[in-house]
Amino acid sequence: MKPVAIFRHSPTEGPGYFAIFLEQQGIPWTLIAIDEGQAVPATAENYSGLCFMGGPMSVNDPLPWISPVCALIRDAVARNIPVIGHCLGGQLISKALGGQVTKNPVKEIGWGSAESGDDALARHWLGDMASAASTIFQWHGETFSLPPGASRLFANAYCANQMYVLGPHLGMQCHVEMTPEMIATWCEQWADEAIAVADQPSVQTPEEMLAQISERLPVMRQLSEQLYSVWIGGLQR
Repeated sequence: MKPVAIFRHSPTEGPGYFAIFLEQQGIPWTLIAIDEGQAVPATAENYSGLCFMGGPMSVNDPLPWISPVCALIRDAVARNIPVIGHCLGGQLISKALGGQVTKNPVKEIGWGSAESGDDALARHWLGDMASAASTIFQWHGETFSLPPGASRLFANAYCANQMYVLGPHLGMQCHVEMTPEMIATWCEQWADEAIAVADQPSVQTPEEMLAQISERLPVMRQLSEQLYSVWIGGLQR
């Protein structure tokens, strides 16, 4: 089968558990390192799916790769090739499909939770996890609107649109792809950002994030496996 293309926009925001999951399922993947200057493909036809990871930049920044990425997302959607986005990736999908990305009322940093509904769409994507609170990991200051035709899958008190689906496509504001190594790196790399707003209830200190890995990561891993399992069901084989 054709590989899943994984787009990395920042050196420390790689595929994480998403790539591990694909390998466990025997699904090939290839990394397109935007942060190293790799070109954005002109078409999605050579891939079974597209995955977009996170990054510290904004989709509203005047970066040369934003417009080609949005065009590629629209091409994939037109070809019914599944697209998935984590944080910045979810924002890119929203922007490409007619949504907007704006400043969130508060920053969300660290471990948190979000809740889904109990409708047919939630049950399709979440199975037995529908209508219950799920553990997620966050590091964002902006948020997306739902693109036309999309349905909200998760929300919480700090960010109304945590996750949305549109057909086989999944956009997430949160980071379900985290590994212990990624969390440790972010806590070191961006410690000042977290500490500066640690008085907000939506933010944890690096020490709190690290201390809760053993308890909360296995719980979130169940969510990521559920979501990824449904997403790969739409891959073109």
